[in-house]
Amino acid sequence: MSTSDIGVDGVAPHPTTTRPTSSSDPDAIRADIERTREELAETVDALHAKLDVKTQAKERFGRAKDRVTTDAGRPRPELVAGVLGAVLLVAGLVPWRRS
Repeated sequence: MSTSDIGVDGVAPHPTTTRPTSSSDPDAIRADIERTREELAETVDALHAKLDVKTQAKERFGRAKDRVTTDAGRPRPELVAGVLGAVLLVAGLVPWRRS
């Protein structure tokens, strides 16, 4: 992007934004307005998705659940073995530390 791409207000246009039409043709103006509306709707949707914390949390929980469970919904055997090993390790260290 060059300095000539920066608008009067000092802000560069959105990369997909098209320049407004300089035509006085009503159909061209309508088409330009429709493009602008579509771009604005995409921007609003992107902001909404980015700010929707509840949905993001649900998606992350779903991904984490998929990593620790099998397709049948049961805990993965390697995870169970790891947790069991950690519990046994802690159970063995507690009496050893007390002596």
